[in-house]
Amino acid sequence: MFDLVWLIPLCPLIGSVINGLLGKKIKNETVIGGIAAGSVFASFMVACGILFQLLSLPGEERVIQKTIFTWIQSGTFKADIGFLIDPLSATMLMIVTGIGFLIHLYSIGYMHGEEGFYRYFCYLNLFTFSMLCLVSGNNLLLMFIGWEGVGLCSYLLIGYYFHKKSAGDAGKKAFVMNRVGDFGFLLGLFTLFYYLGTNHNVWTINFVELAKNADLLVPGAVVTTVCLCFFLGATGKSAQIPLYTWLPDAMEGPTPVSALIHAATMVTAGVYMIARMNFIFIKSPTALLVIACVGAATALFAATIGTAQNDIKRVLAYSTVSQLGYMFLAMGVGAFTAGVFHLMTHAFFKACLFLGSGSVIHGMHHALHHEHSEADPQDMRNMGGLRKKMPITFMTFLLATIAIAGIPGFAGFFSKDEILWQAFANPHHHAVNYVLWGAGAVAAGLTAFYMFRLVFMTFFGETRLSEKAFHHLHESPWVITVPLVCLATLSVFGGWIGVPKVLGEVLGEMPNYFEHWLEPVFAYSTHYTEAHGAHGLHSVALEWGLMGTSVLIACGGIGLAYALYIVAPGFPEKFTSTFPALHRAVYNKWYVDEIYDFAFVNPCKALGNFLWKGFDVLVVDGAVNGVAAVVRGFSGILRYVQTGFVHNYAFTMVFGVALIVAVYIFR
Repeated sequence: MFDLVWLIPLCPLIGSVINGLLGKKIKNETVIGGIAAGSVFASFMVACGILFQLLSLPGEERVIQKTIFTWIQSGTFKADIGFLIDPLSATMLMIVTGIGFLIHLYSIGYMHGEEGFYRYFCYLNLFTFSMLCLVSGNNLLLMFIGWEGVGLCSYLLIGYYFHKKSAGDAGKKAFVMNRVGDFGFLLGLFTLFYYLGTNHNVWTINFVELAKNADLLVPGAVVTTVCLCFFLGATGKSAQIPLYTWLPDAMEGPTPVSALIHAATMVTAGVYMIARMNFIFIKSPTALLVIACVGAATALFAATIGTAQNDIKRVLAYSTVSQLGYMFLAMGVGAFTAGVFHLMTHAFFKACLFLGSGSVIHGMHHALHHEHSEADPQDMRNMGGLRKKMPITFMTFLLATIAIAGIPGFAGFFSKDEILWQAFANPHHHAVNYVLWGAGAVAAGLTAFYMFRLVFMTFFGETRLSEKAFHHLHESPWVITVPLVCLATLSVFGGWIGVPKVLGEVLGEMPNYFEHWLEPVFAYSTHYTEAHGAHGLHSVALEWGLMGTSVLIACGGIGLAYALYIVAPGFPEKFTSTFPALHRAVYNKWYVDEIYDFAFVNPCKALGNFLWKGFDVLVVDGAVNGVAAVVRGFSGILRYVQTGFVHNYAFTMVFGVALIVAVYIFR
């Protein structure tokens, strides 16, 4: 199966080309959707075959490269169109193709009747192709091609409803902010390439070769610079402070797009990139500290904003930003396996949550349409009591919410608890660990609160719809509910492949399968940490204590949400009226967008207007038009010399002769 790895990105690309070129003529939605979903399913089947073949090999042999052809060659430097097959890339391939297929299937029902149906699936397939290139490429340049591809596709899909100004603006915002991060990625790539080449004559960007030469990377300013540049790229792609504001605005795209971006593809790219290059990042304690602090701050900051949002998709958007912060917190404390594990479990429950919100919006839109109401189908204040009409959507959404809240037994508990433990016990940041753990723990409590606030406002209590609209509310069709059931199942059971050691001992010496699976990928980082005498805490009692504390914090968040939105539903309104300034600040996202507009956007617009009206119009156009005016003025005078009338020429000749004679006579 390894020889067929090239089929994994190729199948979605073929689907994109077919729908892009022929979709408008095909017109049949079933055929268009079948081509798109079928192409991703084919990739998923090939990925499954590769995974099983990889599992059959010993751990030390699970690194295979397959070169398709030489892309660039200059002297000793060579960049191939090639694929790297190892436990990390196999995991990402399964996530992207598996969840990507479910989202494609869901989209067939959700996007029914859309005018640009074929265009949507063309973009969606192209998005999947780009992400598959990113996670399977065997060198930094091929990764960057996929990196840019998902950026382009996010622009196309976020701005899918291009007739809406807000959608167009959101697409441009995502594109521009990602370009800032991409500049950092390129700086890191060039610096790393130049450093290894000029100092050690190792001219390579191949991941396997870079890992083999990792010992040549001496800890210091250069390595830290490389790491921070790459992290800037990850900050843009994975929406971390300060480049996170594009992700909530990405809600302007169709809901399945939000699920794909937030769960399985684009925003996980930065986490994957750091995990792939762990052998470099482990050598820069400064860079790790920056990553950990940014991740913890993002997790906490975004969680506070999520507590006051009323748009169901925006709550989930800020939840994604916060959960990505957890992943970077894990990367920053050297817990690369825990970060990738949370990436996977988050993909399960966040895809389920976004698709569940899409099911709710689908039902709300249908109900409000029958009443000819202009109410917002995404505003949770217009919902309530939906569990009676949408039982499958409710149950799957509830299970995914329990998972993200970190309740024991569900997928999110295993990965989030491991990150919190590593934040506290890692050997890298000493006293700062307490701050990192505290930020992560508070963010966990806020996550449990705002997610159950969403559940209670949407599915519980009395409906805020009219009787007529509520009557027309119904469960979504099977093409929408089947992916929800699959993802909810993964949200419940998906974490059991990564049971922490202390829990595994209680469960009959159950091993941490996921940690053992990824062990070859992060072996260098593990050995490097041990060789430099860095030892974290290994207290079983402390780990149990922190685990219990995090569960209590999550339960406290759930209990608070229940008290405020079920027991005393009038209290939140009293609170906001008592502290209006605080509520406005949180509701308006701490005014970060306004600050960015004041500090960056408006000055750039002013500079652009000045260069347009002040320089281009007055100087450039003025110079060109001025030359033309001078020439036109002289030609206006000189044109009288050539009038085309004989009597004018005769008069001129006589006048000239008389003038010459006069000069000779009177000189």
